[in-house]
Amino acid sequence: MDTENYYRYETHCHTSPVSNCGRASVQETVRFYKEIGYDGIFLTNHFLDGNINIRARSLPYEEQVDYYYSDYEQAAEEGKKIGLKVFPGTELSYKGTDFLIYGLDKEWYRAHPEIMKMTKTEELGFLMQEGAFVVQAHPYREAHYIDHIRLFPRVVHAAEIINSHQPPLANEMAQIYADRYGLLKTCGSDNHVASAVFEGLKKKGLEPEIAGMCSLQPVGSVQDYIRMVCSGEMKPFLQKETGEWRLFEPGQ
Repeated sequence: MDTENYYRYETHCHTSPVSNCGRASVQETVRFYKEIGYDGIFLTNHFLDGNINIRARSLPYEEQVDYYYSDYEQAAEEGKKIGLKVFPGTELSYKGTDFLIYGLDKEWYRAHPEIMKMTKTEELGFLMQEGAFVVQAHPYREAHYIDHIRLFPRVVHAAEIINSHQPPLANEMAQIYADRYGLLKTCGSDNHVASAVFEGLKKKGLEPEIAGMCSLQPVGSVQDYIRMVCSGEMKPFLQKETGEWRLFEPGQ
């Protein structure tokens, strides 16, 4: 495969301090993806309903949103310096079930505190009406803090069919979920540790590959990305620690 013509993007990653579970700084994360040849990243830290840094929880709603976007704003500045596109995203949560949201900005969230009182189904439906692109992240993830698997096929556009931090069975089930419900498909790494990601995957007994979406045309904005996923122009890919990468095909 001639990989020279493809542009590669991380669609799912976290940074410290905004994500409480993040273990890498904004600068470390942006530089890591630049060094391994990516053209851009979507920063999808945990939002106010999830594992956001506990220090933010005592702030008024609008200040929480401002704090939430502080990592993205720093990342965007760092990206400009070194030539990496950085796009905003969010990861919403409901009892361990997570959703990646693309297409809404800081001002939108600041203007809509009512979302914090909605059920998750109501909230996701509202976000979709407002123009957001909604992806159910790692839909078959199992963990000690997740009581049971929950699927929301009627209020998402897509499912994350490859998440680097999930075992093969979880990703295979996510593909079946997307196929059966006619959902679009995305892939991402769920990287919380920047360059330590490959070693972390090995320790978990997983294939040391990170995942993302690639295209023959560059992504210039979040709306470009949404349009290109919907049109099939964005393709899932997997990349090894060596830098070698390949397009993902179901059944691999």
